[in-house]
Amino acid sequence: MKEQRTGECPAFDEVAGRLAGARISLRSLPGHTRAAVAMVIGRDGDGCRLLFIERAAHPQDPWSGNIGFPGGKVEDGDDGCRRTAERETLEEVGLDLSGARYLGRLSDVHGAHLPILVSCFVYGVERTDLPLALSDEVKDAFWLPLDYLVDPAHRGVHTFTFAGDSFQAPCIRLPYPDKPVLWGLTHRLVMEFLQIIGPAGAGGLP
Repeated sequence: MKEQRTGECPAFDEVAGRLAGARISLRSLPGHTRAAVAMVIGRDGDGCRLLFIERAAHPQDPWSGNIGFPGGKVEDGDDGCRRTAERETLEEVGLDLSGARYLGRLSDVHGAHLPILVSCFVYGVERTDLPLALSDEVKDAFWLPLDYLVDPAHRGVHTFTFAGDSFQAPCIRLPYPDKPVLWGLTHRLVMEFLQIIGPAGAGGLP
């Protein structure tokens, strides 16, 4: 898969500082399933990329085929949501985050159509050519340049059908014709991250 251009990469110290100073919302919603995901930022030359997955098609998965971050349901044996994000990242894409730099977390987000509450933890790695091993839950994994996500030209509104309902929602159109748009909970997490890092991002934000 051909990669896109990269932009200036914010220093991990800068990202960690901005996340630490951000007003994030940590929530607890009775009756909601807890889940956790990992936003992994990788350095690539002078640029930064974010790791995304395309979920495999599965009739029992409500997010079947969607673009997201590695992650999943919090299990009883997990030592908190952060541990879930690390465990699921290792299981889904074979990336061990024990040697990555933990940078902070984003606000908890809840599903609009399903009772799920997702926590997102942010990590930094020094390379994007790390070997990945995809589980059968993941169709593809790819690194998308940060400056592509920052560019408002790639944002729009898309019509979706979910659980039998048709609605419109904001999205980011990916540079790959075989990929769906990025939307929903992952879109909300990406947009919050871009707002938090502000001028530290590639070229700043509009």
